[in-house]
Amino acid sequence: MKAMLLTGYGGPEMFRLGDAPDPLAAPGEIVVDVHAASVNAADWKVRRGGYGNLKFPYILGRDFSGVVATVGAGVTDFGVGDPVFGVLDAGHEGTYAEKLAVKAAIVARKPDGLSHLQAAAIALIGITAIWAVEDTAQLRSGETILIQGGAGGVASFAIQLAKYLGATVITTASAANAEYVRGLGAGRVIDYNNEDFSKTVTGCDVVFDTVGDEVQVRSYDVLKPGGRLVWVAGAPQGFKPPRDDVKVLRPAVSRDRPHLERIAALLDAGAVTPPLITRYALADTAEAHRVSEGRHFRGKLVLAIR
Repeated sequence: MKAMLLTGYGGPEMFRLGDAPDPLAAPGEIVVDVHAASVNAADWKVRRGGYGNLKFPYILGRDFSGVVATVGAGVTDFGVGDPVFGVLDAGHEGTYAEKLAVKAAIVARKPDGLSHLQAAAIALIGITAIWAVEDTAQLRSGETILIQGGAGGVASFAIQLAKYLGATVITTASAANAEYVRGLGAGRVIDYNNEDFSKTVTGCDVVFDTVGDEVQVRSYDVLKPGGRLVWVAGAPQGFKPPRDDVKVLRPAVSRDRPHLERIAALLDAGAVTPPLITRYALADTAEAHRVSEGRHFRGKLVLAIR
């Protein structure tokens, strides 16, 4: 199979398009002909060397959409030709390739109304937002949530989910993305280039931080006593929370079929829509990584594999 191979730690120039062995389905697994895979911030952090020791050449990529090519022993819930989508287990990668092997139990049938590009784009951001907003923050109707970095993939899904749950949604975004995040359901948009949210926002029940660093440091200022700060991007190294009257929580973001099916149910209910997609060919992975590292784009960057 063709795959985008990472040849060593470094910049996007470390990618090359090459051949890799076709995967085989172990018991309980399926092999998927990958049609699309999304690019996530974690991918370029891995490429830079931020996630431990890799054996090169290495294939990156966490979420995908495609069609079942073969089924392993014991798999009865999928058959050859079924359209599926999902996210690989934590610590496992390999979606920047024409084929992958994955446990059937953590894969779901692709919703008929989604293209493969859309399904790949929504898989990881959807389960991350659901774990953060529903499972970890346990956001309730009538509460107020501040979502940091609203134009990003996870945050854009979280805005829609929070609105659907009946919360008042505040988000930070650039002026250029203000109308975009309002369209997702944000009731108030703070231009982070011109306004310090920590000086103008108060009384939040929840902050969901997808930005991290100093943004997380200032997020404590806006929480009411008993509030919850949920984060997927870390605070500065060595930072210690300045308050003991709020909860600081990190979602588990486990991979499983129920959370993928929750995405499908939210789509079916009209609660969320697929993110805006910028499409790249597999051969253009390096350019997609350059854009991702710049961190100033809407929606998701997706590789069209087939």
